[in-house]
Amino acid sequence: MATPQNSTGENGFCFAQTLNFSHPSPPPGEAGRTFDAPSRREPCGTPLSNGTASSGAPSPSDSCAEPLCSTNPGEEETQFGKGIKYVSAEGEELACGWGGFTPRCLQLFNTSKGILFFLCVASFLQGMTVNGFINTVITSIERRFDLRSYQSGLIASSYDIAACICLTFVSYFGGNGHKPQWLGWGVLVMGLGSLLFALPHFTTGRYEAHSAAEVGICGGNQSLPCAQAASSLSGYRFIFMLGQFLHGMGATPLYTLGVTYLDENVKTNYSPVYIAVFYTAAILGPAAGYLVGGMFLNIYTEIGREIDITPENTLWVGAWWIGFLGAGAASLLISIPILGYPQRLPGSQRYIVMRVSEAHQLKDGSHKKASDPDFGKTVKDLPRSVLLLLKNPTFIFLCLAGATEATLIAGMSTFGPKFLESQFSLSASEAATFFGYLVVPAGGGGTFLGGFLVNKFKLRCSGIIKLCLLCTVSSLLAIFIFFIHCPNMPMAGVTQTYERSALPGGHLNLTAACNTECDCLQETYSPVCGSNNIMYYSPCHAGCKKVSENLRNGKKVYHECTCVEKTVLPGPGDAEAGKCTSSCAKRPLLLFFMFVVILFTFLSSIPALTATLRCVSDRQRSFALGIQWIVVRTLGGIPGPIAFGSMIDKSCLLWQDQCGEQGSCYVYQNSAMSQYTLIAGLVYKVLGTTFFIVACLLYKPPPPELAPGSSDASENGNCDLQEHKPSLPAEEDI
Repeated sequence: MATPQNSTGENGFCFAQTLNFSHPSPPPGEAGRTFDAPSRREPCGTPLSNGTASSGAPSPSDSCAEPLCSTNPGEEETQFGKGIKYVSAEGEELACGWGGFTPRCLQLFNTSKGILFFLCVASFLQGMTVNGFINTVITSIERRFDLRSYQSGLIASSYDIAACICLTFVSYFGGNGHKPQWLGWGVLVMGLGSLLFALPHFTTGRYEAHSAAEVGICGGNQSLPCAQAASSLSGYRFIFMLGQFLHGMGATPLYTLGVTYLDENVKTNYSPVYIAVFYTAAILGPAAGYLVGGMFLNIYTEIGREIDITPENTLWVGAWWIGFLGAGAASLLISIPILGYPQRLPGSQRYIVMRVSEAHQLKDGSHKKASDPDFGKTVKDLPRSVLLLLKNPTFIFLCLAGATEATLIAGMSTFGPKFLESQFSLSASEAATFFGYLVVPAGGGGTFLGGFLVNKFKLRCSGIIKLCLLCTVSSLLAIFIFFIHCPNMPMAGVTQTYERSALPGGHLNLTAACNTECDCLQETYSPVCGSNNIMYYSPCHAGCKKVSENLRNGKKVYHECTCVEKTVLPGPGDAEAGKCTSSCAKRPLLLFFMFVVILFTFLSSIPALTATLRCVSDRQRSFALGIQWIVVRTLGGIPGPIAFGSMIDKSCLLWQDQCGEQGSCYVYQNSAMSQYTLIAGLVYKVLGTTFFIVACLLYKPPPPELAPGSSDASENGNCDLQEHKPSLPAEEDI
């Protein structure tokens, strides 16, 4: 009645002895009994399998915290339940600690919830640093270190470049190694990258900036020097690139090995919820990065020094470096507990025994090679591992679908604030706040809800892919909202002439009779809103001669503006710094459907990830996630912002003039921006829908007889046998 098991099983778990079911047939009332917690507890002081002592009180993690394997020399087997005996690998250590230091108090955290907490903190710090702080401070870094836009672009791209280089190595060898060790060292490297990123602030001289009084008003413009020698500070970009490279290296294990470690140590139907919580923390990180980073930018970079300029001044440089110091120190601290976790959590063995394989079945049967206990332990198996994944059409099309979704997410996160800023005539900070209100509930809620739905309906692999397809089709329908747009706010010399007549697109005429004597510079872009509700390029272009400050909101108010006509009495009017407020009636509708698009886009992320984990062999899960991340980054994450940016730039009406060279775009044509966004969204959503359909059609699940107990569940039923466990007949080989 005993049958030997493979020495590693599907998750690489090693059984040194046989798995015995030696108890006689259960009594009539106990047929179908589940794998319950141990029916008896060890007395106080009895050594457990990991070498620690049990207090006799229930463990905080219930039965999962209790080791199911014995490693004591004289104790080969530990009895659990009725007639079920688990035998561990020789010398396997399941205690939480560092080397021989494994105090009993640490075992409180040696649970799936404990590692989930620390991994969530790590993913939160990664999201806050890479996707929050970096995007927030990049303009300040350009200004402080005299960097061009393409140089700051290289800094941002260094993260993805490092990730693509390291993913294959980390996911292949880390997937068959000690995952918490890889995760802990990765978080530590990420922390070192953050500290290195802040280093240039302490190795350069003080930043000097002074305001020029009344620059921008008529007659007060000052010439801006165009020919500036290249600053030696630009060489610091290589330090920033190295810091980002370390960020990419350190974060690589987090989203490959971290996900598979969680998946291996919890019940199969709980896995999507754990992964959803993990990814939700990663999404909330950037939101915190934008908020905290924005607060730090309101502090002058040279803390303690008095300065005569305000954060609104184009010469202002905020304290960009504080966030990186804090995140770096926090990452170093959080790496310590992660390094103390065992290779497998106590109690995870039962989930390996009960796991039902849902790997895609190849016609030639080559997928069975991945079940070999020695497979994947050497570099020689790397080409064969890649070949097995390439022969899995479900995996390939899930990767392609993920790349299309990643393209939309990357483009949306980069240019979403800019879209809102243009459509609703908002300031950059207001647009970022609006976008944050959309992304946090839609992105975070959608991510968590996706994992919850998989768990709630006990979906199998095919059902999960159908859920992804439903979400993609829903967001595809919602994206048609971009057919509508808000009209541009009238801007003299850009969207209309100073006499309020129509101005053909692309034909600028910023000079009129009312401002010819002002000698205005086109390099000085500082929009103002006239009392006639028309925007002007700058106070100078509005013909304003005096300036004061509005005591209510602190904004500058310009007077005697010859180009601004008073609505009641004849004569020059006033203008206030900033854009005119848009009264677009379509704003609620646009915001609602943008929320729906973001919600359903993120709603499919965790189900798609879960389907990827289930359609490959257990021993290939980490490597499959690594390959998927490479595909997603190279085809989606990296080119996504470039594709969206190039399409949006086609709708530009007013370009920045930097001493005769074209700079960034100041004003977009809202109708064209909506049309190009609609085209890009439709293309990628249709591709994503197609890839999910093909993945669903080509998926070939294992036959029921190959998955013990799976016949008790419906097609989309529970994949975990703890809920539907058949009886164990006596004298029968399992």
